[in-house]
Amino acid sequence: MRTSYLRNLLLLTVLFSLQLNIFSQPGNTELMNAISDVNRNFDALDHRLDVLEKNIDDLLWFERVGDMAYIDKIYITGPPPAKESNPTGQGAGNPLKFWSYVFIPRDADPSRKYPLLVFPHGGVHANFTTYYTHIIREMVAQGYIVVAAEYRGSTGYGGGLYRRIDYGGLEVDDVDASRQYMIENYEIVDEDRVGVIGWSHGGLIGLFCIFDHPESYRACFAGVPVSDVIARMGYKDDEYRDLYSAPYHIGKTADENVAEYRRRSPAWQVDRYSNTPLLIHTNTNDEDVNVLEVEHLIKSLKAAGKQNFKYKIFEEMPGGHSFDRMDYKEARKIRLDIYNFLNTELKPPKPFKNIRELEKAAYRF
Repeated sequence: MRTSYLRNLLLLTVLFSLQLNIFSQPGNTELMNAISDVNRNFDALDHRLDVLEKNIDDLLWFERVGDMAYIDKIYITGPPPAKESNPTGQGAGNPLKFWSYVFIPRDADPSRKYPLLVFPHGGVHANFTTYYTHIIREMVAQGYIVVAAEYRGSTGYGGGLYRRIDYGGLEVDDVDASRQYMIENYEIVDEDRVGVIGWSHGGLIGLFCIFDHPESYRACFAGVPVSDVIARMGYKDDEYRDLYSAPYHIGKTADENVAEYRRRSPAWQVDRYSNTPLLIHTNTNDEDVNVLEVEHLIKSLKAAGKQNFKYKIFEEMPGGHSFDRMDYKEARKIRLDIYNFLNTELKPPKPFKNIRELEKAAYRF
């Protein structure tokens, strides 16, 4: 993390200042306590910096998208946490509270109904940022309303929400709760024209949304989706694996509980897919989600005799994991294909007719 250098420097200082005491004590309890204090303080500092970064980025949304969209942040609830440190304590079992972004076209007619795109962000621990500026502009320009949940485990809201992570679990219910909220609270949202779109971890969530709630979504795009968490544990390093086996998360390694990691892997859960229109993209030079994961997903869907899904395996596309979220011409063309797929099912009022319309919406000229 960003403070690792300072953490190591301070640890060296602690070691130096305590070296004489260490040799005069029967054990190293004092040293270990000091190191634990340093780690706790830096962990808290990391989260405070994430909050500051999030607040700054929130302001940027208005500067970058405010000319074409009404922007809001709503505070809603999902299911209770998967784990409680004190299950009998005050407030234990209460629904988990989290924020979600809402983007509504400025030219929306209050008397009409508009399609909704549910847009979960990626990253094991991350958040919805202005990284998606051009994509949000493209969606809103076509007449989509967008909701983007900062589901449990997201960064920028302190250590409490961070440690509520439930990868491939209750986070999916958080995202679906954002869909339900929009339908119940915005009369201009058409509940019969709801789609879900996401990349990477967001792609995994999108897949589980249509697996678990096929009646609620008309279409799904899953870009470079995390698909096989078991395989992922095999080619990632210990630091990554520790994010899953942390006591506040799954609490065990894949070796210790392979069934739990299987439950969180779309490639192992295709029996739950009910043929919602689905488009999957992957890239052979993806440096994050290895193409083998998505290939496993595609093969599993075929083996299960599933219908109504399409896929494309791109070869060595520039940008690797981010290839179709980049700003070069080819990435824009790919996004136009994605919108054409979604638009067939969701029928926004102003679908792009060509790449020029997409570029004008996203880049303002």
